[in-house]
Amino acid sequence: MSTASDRLLLASIHDVSPRFESEVDRLIELLAPHVGDRLAMLVVPNHWGDAPIVPGSPFATRLRGWAERGIEIFLHGYFHRDQASHRDTADRLRARLMTAGEGEFLGLSREDAAVRIAEGRMLLEDVIGRAVDGFVAPAWLYGSGARAALADSAMPLAEDHFRVWSPATGRQLARGPVITWASRTRLRLASSLLAAAALRQVPLEVLRIGVHPPDCRHSALVASIEKTFAKASMKRRVGRYSDLLAA
Repeated sequence: MSTASDRLLLASIHDVSPRFESEVDRLIELLAPHVGDRLAMLVVPNHWGDAPIVPGSPFATRLRGWAERGIEIFLHGYFHRDQASHRDTADRLRARLMTAGEGEFLGLSREDAAVRIAEGRMLLEDVIGRAVDGFVAPAWLYGSGARAALADSAMPLAEDHFRVWSPATGRQLARGPVITWASRTRLRLASSLLAAAALRQVPLEVLRIGVHPPDCRHSALVASIEKTFAKASMKRRVGRYSDLLAA
């Protein structure tokens, strides 16, 4: 059985994009007292097709600076927008109920997913000057095509809502739900506050906490995020996703 000091805390900021630059800055400030630079940024190359990361731009320079500080950089889809037609009933329900049209990799074919992974990876690695640390699908939603493309991609890590794994080998590296918040409706906001309060008490081996740009626009969510990180960082070792590969 692990002790409290053995247990990991992994932090991530999702939807890092020029579109949300000010919100990302606010989230960095919010997390810094608890995790410093030991966090992951999930970067969208061209959010919804009209917020591209342009090499040489001020945002690209900032992204490289974050990477040089030791912040992990994950490819987070390509457009973050779901434009697929879902034939499978379960996928249609997941696309409608679990995200607001942002499950980009849920309905992609293996070929289309592979192209977006390769192009996104090439762009980010050119910008940051090193390899990306992994891949996380928007809304943590993967279809069979995306999973197959990931297995071919040689990405070190991938994550969904309930686990972290090695795409190349299929080896599970961490298990347990991510603590995250939602603000799309009042019901989702209230339920995410309750879920965070409960999950931060669970003695998981690896506790993952993911924040999104809209979170910092709601005082109740900001308070919950601060409390969650404060409690978790007191009882856990703040780590990086790459620590899971060494375990």
